[in-house]
Amino acid sequence: MHPSPLMPRWMPRRHWLRGAALATATCIAAGTGTTALAQAYPSKPIKVVVPFAPGGATDVLARVLAEKMAVGLGQPLVIDNKPGAAGIIGTDAVAKAAPDGYTLLLGLSNSMLTNQFLYTKLPYSPERDIAPVYQIAIAPLVLVAHPSVPVATGPELLKYIAANKGKVSYGSYGTGAYPHLAGAYMSQSQNADMSHVAYRGEAPMVQDLLGGQIQIAFASALQVKAHIDAGKLKAIGVSGERRMGTLPNVPTLAEQGLNDEAYRVAGWLAVGAPAGTPPAILERIATEVRKATEQPDVAQRIAAMGFDVQKSSPALFASAMAKERPVWERLIKASGAKLD
Repeated sequence: MHPSPLMPRWMPRRHWLRGAALATATCIAAGTGTTALAQAYPSKPIKVVVPFAPGGATDVLARVLAEKMAVGLGQPLVIDNKPGAAGIIGTDAVAKAAPDGYTLLLGLSNSMLTNQFLYTKLPYSPERDIAPVYQIAIAPLVLVAHPSVPVATGPELLKYIAANKGKVSYGSYGTGAYPHLAGAYMSQSQNADMSHVAYRGEAPMVQDLLGGQIQIAFASALQVKAHIDAGKLKAIGVSGERRMGTLPNVPTLAEQGLNDEAYRVAGWLAVGAPAGTPPAILERIATEVRKATEQPDVAQRIAAMGFDVQKSSPALFASAMAKERPVWERLIKASGAKLD
């Protein structure tokens, strides 16, 4: 019998077989260890980093999920708000955390996908440093305007900002988030020279919109529906492909003839973890997120935010990001929003 090509010629066959058996046993033990690790997880509280200020839709959803997931995991989930720099500060903290399942990220598409196309000096790589866990919901937003803006539709708004070059300001809850990119694209496409005002969270952005410090913004239904109903803000249109169940009478921007890709895409909310976190632990977390979002009260809460609940997993989430990557890269390029 000829020796295996993997067996050194100087090694007696019996010694090689003994080594192979030992290696196989080691692999089995390692696999068993990984399974045991997942079964023992978690043994202490889990920190969930939200890279935005308290009060916004992301923070609210994180707290709702944390309460539900704690039951299945048998440990509390502690929300840690780390706002600033378009979600970069909080996301970077997760990217540099130990990959043991005790630090998670509940963030948006900007910090987990699009920032890599926007910033030339990002302190982390979304693809290299963040492991996808679960895409919770697609998050279309409402384009709203202060009542002083004399428009009612998307096309009217485009004409208004073009006719008032340099006089209109739009807000966002962070540079690089969809409200910034969509607003930048709108300004660029109409040569409107709008001013961008970035806030540390959605709640302060909406407060300044109500006060007239900014004129327009893309915002979550959670934050603006009550103000729309009260006549304090005007709903111009919805981003994405479908109307929101919670605002059924507000047409999408695409329905109004704004068919540019920038208005048809939507951001999302998702859970991530430090790269290198054991796959079995990622699957365990994903299972608990799915169980939480399937509970009727949570599903209703997410729908009330204007978001579409997703069925996901680490693999499905990774696949979805791969498909979206070129779309967002084109949007950022078209918006002229590239930053240092």
